Parts: sequence; structure tokens; C-alpha cells
Amino acid sequence: MFVDPGTGEVKGSLVVYGTSGVLPLRTTIDQLHRNLLLGEPGRLYSELAASWLWVVALGGLALWVARWRARRAPARDLVRPEPGATGRRRAVGRHGALGVWLLLGALFLSATGMTWSTYAGENVSSLRSALGWSNPALETALPGTHAEHGGDAEHAGHGAGAPTGSGDVDPGHFDAALATARAAGIDAGRLEIARPTEPGAAWTVTEIGRGWPTQVDSAAVDPATGTLVDEVRFADYPLVAKLARWGIDAHMGVLFGWVNQLVLVAFGAGLITLIVLGYRMWWRRRPTRDPGAWRGGTPVPRGRLRRASLPTALVALVLALAIGWFAPLFGISLLVFLAIDALLGWRARRATPQPQAEPAAEPDDLLVS
Repeated sequence: MFVDPGTGEVKGSLVVYGTSGVLPLRTTIDQLHRNLLLGEPGRLYSELAASWLWVVALGGLALWVARWRARRAPARDLVRPEPGATGRRRAVGRHGALGVWLLLGALFLSATGMTWSTYAGENVSSLRSALGWSNPALETALPGTHAEHGGDAEHAGHGAGAPTGSGDVDPGHFDAALATARAAGIDAGRLEIARPTEPGAAWTVTEIGRGWPTQVDSAAVDPATGTLVDEVRFADYPLVAKLARWGIDAHMGVLFGWVNQLVLVAFGAGLITLIVLGYRMWWRRRPTRDPGAWRGGTPVPRGRLRRASLPTALVALVLALAIGWFAPLFGISLLVFLAIDALLGWRARRATPQPQAEPAAEPDDLLVS
């Protein structure tokens, strides 16, 4: 609601999204990033991309380092294109050097993006909960009502909807809740005051400052009596919970303000360039002897895993199973890729003519010989 602070006149209203209360244009951009405006299928695609991003980035680094070692080049050639290279080698050099510069950003965005994904994010939350790394829960049950209402302190009182069976809310309760929270040290400029969603629960006053230093302290208040029911301080968060908060805010470009946003813009531009160079390398590597054949680049020779040592193959298998379990969309897509690869290999073997065995020599032929 847009209100004239001088007259109290309501000038207009717009639906906002999320804790930050962004308006429709930014909401559309946010949903484009989140799910390509396709709903749940788009969100699953985003999770799939985040699940593979770090694998592709580390795989590219391994290939680039192997190439650098084979050339016996100086160390500085790891972070710069190959001097004097032309054609495809120049594209490879630019792609590899740029990939090194963008590696940490790719790993960071992949890890933080997966934390709120559908399936991998649920596993992350379960792991944090099992290890005691979750955000501390704010107790919102009013004294004397905990047992009656089941004591669900983690989920009670965090919504902004009307309480069950309640009528109009006394506007003075907002001021009373705010005054109590201010007295308890909730001093951020940006706050969210939420009325309870069920009887017997406290109001909540939560800081929503996502910049640095982070301000996300919260307090549960009984505005009728001015009593502070509970409070949670960001300083008391476990270290992993703090890192998760900072990571998500940096991913969203709000932790360090415009500097954070410029870094993300530069990374995005670099990533687009990296992808274009990758496709260019793939295209220039294609077979060209048959101009009428539309084929991509030459694939990696088959049988690499079979030629690996047993310990290496076992480590690769265990890692694939563990990562596939933790990030299910990665595991499912990997199985699909392996099935397609096996099918293509089977088709190639069938299409290859088998060498014919020479007929046995007749006795007369032996005599002639």
C-alpha cells in the first residue's frame, strides 16, 4: 500500500513478492530466474542446471590443467589464452582461461542455488537439521497455551494472514508490538510485523535487512501485555546457518548492494561468453570430410572407464551414487545419459561390419602351396 505520510491518504496498491516486497516487474524477473515462467517444470530445470554446473566447471578445469601440463607451459598460461594461437586453438585458450577466472563464481552459484531447490534443497535442509545447523526457531506460543496448541513453535505465528476466527485487529497492537521489540534491541530500519495465524500465538517482529552487516534478528511479542515472549539473534546462529544466509543474499545480489550486483553482472556476461566459446569449439571440431553430413564434434573415445584402474573406477562409481542420491535430478539425468550412450554404442557395434573368417584350405590348395 502506498500511503501519503502527511495526510494518511492511500495513493494505490500493488501485490508484492517475498520478504523484500519487490514490485511486479522485479517479481517477473525473479520468477524468470527461478522457473523460466514455466511453474514447477521450469523450477526443476533450474535445479537440474544448478546440479550440473559445478560438475561441468570442475571437469573443464581438469581438462584445461591437463592441456597446460601437456604443453609444459608456464603457470601464467593457466589464467590467460595461449599466446599466438589461431583458429580453434585460440577459442580453446580463451575458453579455458576465462573458465579459470569464473570457476569460483560457478561453484558458489551452484551451491547456493541448490540450497532452495525442490529436491536437493530438501536434502540440504535435512542434513542441516540432523547436524544442528538449522536456524534457531522462534518460540511464538504464549505462556499457558503451549500444550493446548501443540507447541509447534517453529511454524506458529510466522504468517501474515488473519487469525483463525478473529475479527478486526486493533491497529494499536502494531505499535505496541513494535515498541516492545525496539526495547528488546530489534533496531533495524526495515522490519516485518506479522500478526498470529492462530489463537494463543504471539506476534512476530523480524528484521529483514539482507545487506552487510546482516540484520535478521526476530522477536515474539504479546502486544496486549507488552511482554517479550522470545527472541532470536543472528549472532546466535550456528556458523553454517550464517554462511547459508550470507551465501543466499550474495547470490541474490543484496549482501553488498550495488557492488554485489556489478560482480554478478560481470559473472553473467563472462558465463555467456564461456558458453558461446564452448559451442564454437564444439562446432569447429566437427568432421568436415563429408560436407553434406550435419554432425557435431568428434565424441570422446569410448571405453575410458573400462581402461581406468580399479580404484579410480570404484571412486567414480561411489561419488556418482552419493551425489546422485543427494541431488536426485543429477542422478536421474546421469542415468539417462548413460542409457543413451549405451544405446548409441550398441547401435554403432551393429552397424560395423564384422570381419569374415577365411574359409578352411582344401587339401588340393595345400598341395599347390
